[in-house]
Amino acid sequence: MPRVLGVDIPNERPTVVALTYLYGIGPKTARELCRAAGIEPQKRARELQEDEVARLAQLLDKEDYIVEGQLRRQTAQHISRLRDIGCYRGLRHRRGLPVRGQRTRTNARTRKGPRKTVAGKKGVKDLR
Repeated sequence: MPRVLGVDIPNERPTVVALTYLYGIGPKTARELCRAAGIEPQKRARELQEDEVARLAQLLDKEDYIVEGQLRRQTAQHISRLRDIGCYRGLRHRRGLPVRGQRTRTNARTRKGPRKTVAGKKGVKDLR
């Protein structure tokens, strides 16, 4: 398995698809990287030579691509800033609820987690 920026990319995938396994690289950026490094996009990742992998790593380091750990850190800092200033989006992050205006009465299970059953009130029976 070729290793780029500390991440093992899958052997059996074409290079352009395997690069998308890096956090922060989508299909368009993967195509640009292959073009800039002079690598055939449909070439399998296991067929990459050491110098080709090194060229990819070098491009990711020197270019203005923010990927993997640096991007995760940056995202976490943005969220913590929102929490600290106490804005609406920060409060939603803090409570683990949807941030972008989605409904929460139904759905929202991804953010809220599995359902927590709450015991309902028992009705008073009529004594007639």
